[in-house]
Amino acid sequence: MKSYVVIGLGRFGTELATRLYACGEEVMAIDTDELLIDKIADRVTRAVAADARDVDVLRKLGVGNFDCAIVAVGSDLGSSALITMNLKSLNVPDIICKAQDNTYKAILEKLGASKVIIPEWEMADKLALGMTHAGVMEYIELSQEYGIVEVKPAAEWIGKTIRELGLRTRYGMNVIAVRVDDDTIQIPPDIDTPIPEAAGMVILGSYAMFEKLKRN
Repeated sequence: MKSYVVIGLGRFGTELATRLYACGEEVMAIDTDELLIDKIADRVTRAVAADARDVDVLRKLGVGNFDCAIVAVGSDLGSSALITMNLKSLNVPDIICKAQDNTYKAILEKLGASKVIIPEWEMADKLALGMTHAGVMEYIELSQEYGIVEVKPAAEWIGKTIRELGLRTRYGMNVIAVRVDDDTIQIPPDIDTPIPEAAGMVILGSYAMFEKLKRN
């Protein structure tokens, strides 16, 4: 189990904090708004009404002992910057910040954020991928070049085996799992079992590979 502190309980912060807690992780939520704290109190490990811009407050809360901090105060660059610097001074090993645009992102990265995300842009990227790549069911970004997608098998794949299709040679793709049905997933997949029509194929590869797959 990892420990997370989520600072800022807007829609993004609240959703992230409650999802992490639902996954069995330790989560402390911090916001200056006591009403937001009251609303989330029973859905995280600990909820605290406090000002994260004060490094002494964070120190007293033991934030330096957490594995990861998420700064979800994306609309206020000044606050995000100060909180990020505070977390850095407390030696929090992993600091993830929400930003509004690339200017915010560049500044927060220079201040020591491990990763800066622009949720609206990433959501748009995922939606675009799902809309333009036929059969994409799920998408996970690993880096700027690589990701994991779950796709419905192309019509010409059904009834054939992964070995027969030569997917690694043809597309440079790595099939890491096959979801046979809602209750059965093969990890790793049996490369000599015919692919059923209702299957979901979990593929690791580059975005260039996904584009190549789309064109074929």
